[in-house]
Amino acid sequence: MERSEILARCDHTLLSPEATWEQIRQLCDEGLKYQTASVCIPAAYVKQAKDYVGGALAVCTVIGFPNGYATTAAKCFMAADAVDNGADEVDMVINIGWVKDGRYELVLEEIKAVKAACKGRLLKVIVETCLLTDDEKIKLCEVVTASGADYIKTSTGFSRGGATFEDIALFAAHVGPQVKIKAAGGISGLEDAEKFIKLGADRLGTSRVVKAVKEQKTERDCAY
Repeated sequence: MERSEILARCDHTLLSPEATWEQIRQLCDEGLKYQTASVCIPAAYVKQAKDYVGGALAVCTVIGFPNGYATTAAKCFMAADAVDNGADEVDMVINIGWVKDGRYELVLEEIKAVKAACKGRLLKVIVETCLLTDDEKIKLCEVVTASGADYIKTSTGFSRGGATFEDIALFAAHVGPQVKIKAAGGISGLEDAEKFIKLGADRLGTSRVVKAVKEQKTERDCAY
């Protein structure tokens, strides 16, 4: 697989709490240079980033992040605010406690409400696979499919683990045909990324793919 094909599926990501505008600006520059699918950044920087990149790069942000236990009303407000500030894509975290309680109807209602608040923008639903059983993951594939969301996403990258090859294969076997898959957290580089894509991931949430491409270029330049 060509590097450009992999990069075109990457949400180039920086979500650390200490992220500065200079770091976000650099992330945007890299996203533009390497033609990534988007940059995924904290909501507080969405407007500034959107103004900086214009329409040349999609801007993605996260809501209910990373724990997912904000109220539905709060998540809807955050989603609408992000969109009003220029977000093209929104990644929301579900209420995992509701999953553990078996309250899947509440999870479904919340995703539908957030989807409406996104006003037609892409919605990716983070289910935090490392905290779930396989049965819960399969049930959430059904819920996300029924919700009208655009993607099911494995992980925040802030919990006990990130995406696994097994989870992407499981999602691919159980989501509806209109739902795409995003792998996030723990993607180590180009080889990892290519395998996730071949297993069914349409998007990758990572900063390491761009880093790996930059390192390859540096090595080639040094060789000459």
